[in-house]
Amino acid sequence: MNNKIKIIGLTGTNGAGKGEAAAFFHRHGYESYSLSDILREELVQRGLALSRDNLIKIGNELRRQYGADILARRAWQRIKNRAVIDSIRNPGEVTFFRQHAQFILIAIDAPVEVRFQRILKRGRAESVQTLPEFKAKEAEERSTNPHHQQLQACLALADYLIINDGTLEEFYQKLARFI
Repeated sequence: MNNKIKIIGLTGTNGAGKGEAAAFFHRHGYESYSLSDILREELVQRGLALSRDNLIKIGNELRRQYGADILARRAWQRIKNRAVIDSIRNPGEVTFFRQHAQFILIAIDAPVEVRFQRILKRGRAESVQTLPEFKAKEAEERSTNPHHQQLQACLALADYLIINDGTLEEFYQKLARFI
């Protein structure tokens, strides 16, 4: 592969709309990969439950064992053409993609209450039942340990920030400028 391949990276808070943004770009001809899906595959291989706690735990373990960019390297092996990469949560992943592709990083955020309601509706194993639990779980993603999730650092590295606090159509309009 060469670094002329265009990659749109997505980072952001839980429930902000990263998956919806990835689906939008996929409908517009981008290959779509999620670093969280790579973690889900690892959990299935190990026979572990597909919970948010396990995703965080296994991601941190893989970064500690194989380097902060391990998930980016695993995704890179699959990319054939322009792609959108969802769930970037470590600066090592950002660095890897910036070195290997024409890369932009879009951060997606929304008010915490809106995001909490979204995660309740999507029905995944989120490990939280209340807004305070949701906020506490988010604090785990804001580590400064280089082998853990460093969501705050990734947000700071973003080329663009989209606040997704309106309708789905408004969100799509914000994303369309990157097509």
